Amino acid sequence: MTDDVLGAGRAFLDREGRLVERRLTAVLFDGDDPAGVIDAVRAYRNADGGFGHGLEPDKRCPASLPIDVEFALDVLLAVGHGRPGWYAEPGVAALVGGACDWLGSVAAPDGAVPLAFPVMEGYPRAEHWADWTYVPGLNPTAGLAGRLHRVGAVHPWLDRATEWTWAGLESGIGEDAHTLLEVVQFLADVPDRERAAAVAAHVPSWLGKLHHFRADPADPEYGVTPLHLAPTPDSPWRALFDDAAIEGHLDRLTRDQQDDGGWAITWQPPGQASTLEYRGIETLRALRTLRAYNRI
Repeated sequence: MTDDVLGAGRAFLDREGRLVERRLTAVLFDGDDPAGVIDAVRAYRNADGGFGHGLEPDKRCPASLPIDVEFALDVLLAVGHGRPGWYAEPGVAALVGGACDWLGSVAAPDGAVPLAFPVMEGYPRAEHWADWTYVPGLNPTAGLAGRLHRVGAVHPWLDRATEWTWAGLESGIGEDAHTLLEVVQFLADVPDRERAAAVAAHVPSWLGKLHHFRADPADPEYGVTPLHLAPTPDSPWRALFDDAAIEGHLDRLTRDQQDDGGWAITWQPPGQASTLEYRGIETLRALRTLRAYNRI
């Protein structure tokens, strides 16, 4: 059964996934050369150092957007896991440094950035990509800062964004589980571990009050699940959930594999290509999580 899950998932990615997910799958599951992944990510990079062109597929805007920078960093993090010194290699460091420069150029004076900018309105996009995404916030500033700390970046914008995030956390995180995903990324990787531990103590109380948090594995609606917060057993957030909750969501994740081998999505992207691209992203995420928990 486990071989069937993995084989069918990989067949879906081979058939329907875009190049960046196919190359990342080959690195993570077959040990392929990561240089190909970097080349694939670089194709989404703009001359200003940011990333665009629908790297996050719910909008097809070619201009650089913070959400696309976040997606690029996630790919770099996936490849760099377990590779000491990899982020310092010239090609990778250039991508990270250019992204920091771009973020600094578009951030508010205090360092905060929004998910997107009005430039995307000239291109196809999902309905939820609306003007609320133009407001700087913890989502994505905290998550971007956390990811950049994890890769060892040093940059004036990162310093500003980090201090802005600490100040923002004094007022809580709001009501959306997506913001919590960004905040826990920050808390896991920010260098000030004592301060991070003090804020992390509030995470359990925040969790139960958030919109879009899907605690029940039987809930068919869109949402952030425990497996988004703890995608591996060694995640610092695994302890937020008991074994029954994790096992229930792993069972659900396994059952959600579709007849074509991929995983479905529960929202409406702007077109068929975007739908397949996001299904590829979600399929690779599912396979990585199931493997981490020894389900495949």
